[in-house]
Amino acid sequence: MASPGEVQEVQVEPMVEDRSDADRATGSWGLREWGLLVSVCAAFFLDALDNIMVGIAVPPIQDDLGMSTESVQWIVSSYVLGFGGFLLLGGRMADLLGRRRMFLIGVAVFAVGSLVGGVTEEGLVVIAARFVMGVGAAFTAPASLSIIMGTFPAGAQRNRAVGIYTACGAVGYSTGVIVGGTLTEINWRWTFLLPVAVAVVAMAGAMVLVPRDVRKERGGEKFDVAGAVTVTGAMLLLVYSIVEAPEAGWFAPRTLLVFAAAVVLLLAFAAIERRACQPLLRLGLLRNKALLGASLVAAAILGTYMSFQFIGGLYLQSLRGWSPMEMALAFLPIGLLIMTIAPRAGKLIARFGIQWMIFAGFAAYTASYLLFLRIDGDSSYLWVILPSILLIGIAFPFSFPAANVQATSGVDESELGLAAGVLQTGYQVGAAVVLAIVTASMAVEHTGSGEGAGTLSGYHNGLWVVTGISLLTMVLTFVAALKASPRRRAAAGR
Repeated sequence: MASPGEVQEVQVEPMVEDRSDADRATGSWGLREWGLLVSVCAAFFLDALDNIMVGIAVPPIQDDLGMSTESVQWIVSSYVLGFGGFLLLGGRMADLLGRRRMFLIGVAVFAVGSLVGGVTEEGLVVIAARFVMGVGAAFTAPASLSIIMGTFPAGAQRNRAVGIYTACGAVGYSTGVIVGGTLTEINWRWTFLLPVAVAVVAMAGAMVLVPRDVRKERGGEKFDVAGAVTVTGAMLLLVYSIVEAPEAGWFAPRTLLVFAAAVVLLLAFAAIERRACQPLLRLGLLRNKALLGASLVAAAILGTYMSFQFIGGLYLQSLRGWSPMEMALAFLPIGLLIMTIAPRAGKLIARFGIQWMIFAGFAAYTASYLLFLRIDGDSSYLWVILPSILLIGIAFPFSFPAANVQATSGVDESELGLAAGVLQTGYQVGAAVVLAIVTASMAVEHTGSGEGAGTLSGYHNGLWVVTGISLLTMVLTFVAALKASPRRRAAAGR
């Protein structure tokens, strides 16, 4: 198995300062290329915007609709369930049925779910709408990334496009924390209704600017229905078991039964794919070290960051008594730094290479989490909290674009959507697993003088888990970067 960041097939050409005029002309983008990129990136913007806004709106939703604490958490969890459960299917359908088509369908499904969630008076319908939105995102995310990879040629242009893709997510995050807080003050329903307008704009742009899918002659090919049913069922059960485990208990009969059912379906899926004439997932793709390494990196990126944000939010709001808007402003520098650095990620990847960029990102993540361990009952924002925030803002645009480029490098054009789905599954499953482990560690019995001390000790327990995972990933990516350096120097000398 590949370590995070390990790759043997990927070669990134070093940046040459004295490029010819012809090279510059080749690398220039016209209005159509920019329009296509912005339209497709709007899906990533929409996902970040919506998740931040809805996260802020959960308490008012609970009060307005009279939902219990146990049910209201499913407003967040149902989205994760739909997203993680349908990602592999969404990625493969983008390859088989057309990336533009699946992108438009995914955005439309997302918009319908958001609209229903914004007008309903029933909490259960809000949860169902969030699940539908997650399914829409599961079709949109692989399609959008594979459209970028299929449109922009490998090298500087693709690296630059992926950097801008990352920046659009940061814009959604940055605006989401402010807009979400403002709209929630007016009425929580606007946090569902605003994304509908954004989705309509994204659909209109994609319909005009994204080229139509080339119709493929399939000669009697049949869609792998059995594979689709088993893998989707397996992913749904796997994500459900992870989401529910902290509440039900990791070794509770229900948790073990659901997890066992997921494993059985995965084994059935593998058996089906080995015998299928036209498999939904070519199992050989999972032996691609670049894709596997990038997916593990993706799990560590989102798993540690989401856990850090979870702990940071509890610390600032529950222990320190900050308002949601104050917390949003505290985390705002992360989005601003990503917006600034990410568009330049292509040049950085070309100069230093994918593996060194991922390692640098995790060095910054690890330093950030270590610094945040200094928090106490009255820590200064400027000297204790802000340094961690700034390092996260540097780490994300270093690691995220590089992982995306690595995942699709060397993948055949016909499987770009599926590769993007595997990568996105790494992000979502990693976030769910690491957050569940961190939550369990925070509940470990602790000692201290008073309730506040015990709570702070729980935050420290969770941060040590986050730091340990980040440190391990940093070491593994450092080893991968050292292994890649000779090949990179050899390529530069040719």
